[in-house]
Amino acid sequence: MFTHLKQDIELKLSNAPAFAGATLPEVDFAPAPEHTGADISLNWAMAAAKVLHKNPLEIAKTAAELLKEVNGIENAQAAAPGFINVKLDDQFITVAALDRRIKSADNPYGSKHKILIEFVSANPTGPLHMASGRGAALGDSLVRIHRALGYSCDSEYYVNDAGNQAQMLAESLKARINGQEPPENGYHGSYLIDMAKIAPKDLKEEDYGRWAMEYLIKTQQDDMNAFRVQFTRWFRESELHKVGAVQDALKSLEDHGYAYKKDDAVWFGSTKDKEAKDDKDRVLVRTDGRPTYFLADIAYHKNKYDRGYDQLVDILGADHHGYVPRMKAAVHALGKEEKSFVPIIHQLVHLLDNGEQVKMSKRAGKFITLRELVDEVGADACRFFFASRTPNAQMTFDIQLAKKQSNENPVYYVQYVHARIQSIFAAAAQKGLEVGDIVTPLAPQERALLLKLIWFKPVLQACLRDMSPHHLPTYLMELAGLFHAFYDSCRVIDETNLPLTRSRLLICQRVAERIKKGLEFLGVSAPDKM
Repeated sequence: MFTHLKQDIELKLSNAPAFAGATLPEVDFAPAPEHTGADISLNWAMAAAKVLHKNPLEIAKTAAELLKEVNGIENAQAAAPGFINVKLDDQFITVAALDRRIKSADNPYGSKHKILIEFVSANPTGPLHMASGRGAALGDSLVRIHRALGYSCDSEYYVNDAGNQAQMLAESLKARINGQEPPENGYHGSYLIDMAKIAPKDLKEEDYGRWAMEYLIKTQQDDMNAFRVQFTRWFRESELHKVGAVQDALKSLEDHGYAYKKDDAVWFGSTKDKEAKDDKDRVLVRTDGRPTYFLADIAYHKNKYDRGYDQLVDILGADHHGYVPRMKAAVHALGKEEKSFVPIIHQLVHLLDNGEQVKMSKRAGKFITLRELVDEVGADACRFFFASRTPNAQMTFDIQLAKKQSNENPVYYVQYVHARIQSIFAAAAQKGLEVGDIVTPLAPQERALLLKLIWFKPVLQACLRDMSPHHLPTYLMELAGLFHAFYDSCRVIDETNLPLTRSRLLICQRVAERIKKGLEFLGVSAPDKM
C-alpha cells in the first residue's frame, strides 16, 4: 500500500505547476517523530531544493498543500528545515494494515537475476564456534528475506577439503590417539580427544586425515541443522580440482592479463586494479606447482558466475578484511562488475556470563562451540540475539539474559505476544466469537498498532538495502510493545459489544501473523504457549 501511496504522491508533485519542468527526486517515507502527531515524514523537499533552487521549507509548504488532496492522506504539514509530516486517514491505515502481501509484484532486478549467499564456510578442522553462529544467523535470515520479497536466492557453504589441512588434522588426531600433544602448528582442541576415542582401529595411515575431516564436516552439518540453517548446497573445494576448474580459472586470468610469472611462481596482479586497492600482488601457483588457496577461491567464484549467479554475497569473519580487495580485483579480472560481488564482514562476538567476559582462545583449543551455546540458551535466543546487531558492530552475548523467561529478554518479550494472542483466540473460541470487520473510529492504541503493521514490508526492504536483518528484531520488539499498550487499554473480548470484539480479534490476528512471519525470517519459533 505504501508503494501505491508513493506513486500517487509523486504523480501529484510532478503535475504541479510549481514544480513543472524539473526532474524531481523520488519520494521516500520514514516514520514521523512522535512529537509531530503525524504518521510518516518526507524529506523530499530538501532533496528537491537542489534541482528547484528554492528554499526547502517553502517547497515543503507548497508540497504539503498538494498532498492534502491525495487519497489516503488526512493532513500534511511542513516543518523546518524542510520536512513534510503526513497524517494518514483511518481508512487507508485499516486497508493497508490488513494486506497480507509481502512479495513484490515485480522483481526489480528482473526475473533472471540470481543471488548466491555464501556464509559460515568454516574450515572442516573443528566444530563451529560462536562467530560461525553469527555468520549463520546473518546469512540464513538474508536468504529467507530475499526469497520472501520475490528474489531468486540460494545459500551455500564452501568446504575447504583440499590442501594440507587433512594431513595436519591426521597428525593431530594420531597424536591424541597415542596420548600425545598435537604438533605445535596442529589442532589442539579437546574435540580431538573425543574423536580419538571413536576413530576406527583399522584405519590406514593415509586415511586418518580424511576420516577426521569427514567426521567434522558431518558435525558441522549437524550443528547447522540444530541452528535451523539449511543450505542449498555444501560445495566442496575438492570438486573444483577434480574437474580442472582451478586450472581453467588460471587460464582466464592469464587471458585477461592478470597472471604473470616471477621467481618460478605464478602471481596475480592485484595492484594492477587500482579500484580494488590491494596492497600487493598475490601468489597463485607456488614454486613447486601447487595452487594456493587464493587461486582455488578465484576458481570457486568463477564457478559461481558460470552457474548463472549474477550477484555473489560473501559473508566473512572479522579476520577477512584483507581478503576483500584481492577478491574485488579477482572479480574484475574475471570480467565481472564490482557491484556483482558483495562482501559482508561481521565483527567479533564477546560472551558474557554472570557479568564477566568469557576468555577464549581458538589457537589453544579453548573456545565455546556453537552447539554448546545452543544447548545452553536455545536456538531461538541465539538466532534473535545474533540478528539484533548490524554485522559491522561488535556484539556482547549475555548468556544469563538469553536464558531469562521475562520481558527483559527481547526474544521472550516478542514470543510472549504471539502466545498471549493464541490464548485470546482460545478464549474467544469457547464463546463462539470470530474475527470481523474493523470498527472505526480507531482508538489511539488500535491506530498505532495497525500503523506499525504497515511498516513490515518496508522494514524487510531495509534489511536487504543494508544487507543486515537487524532492523527486523527492532521492529518486532516495537510491535510487541505497541501490542502490550493496546492490550492494557483496549478490552478485546467484550460480549456486550460484539462488533468491537470481532474488530479487535482481527487486529490481534494480524499482529500474531506478523510476529510469526517476522520470527520465521529470523529462524526463531513462535510458540502458542509459554
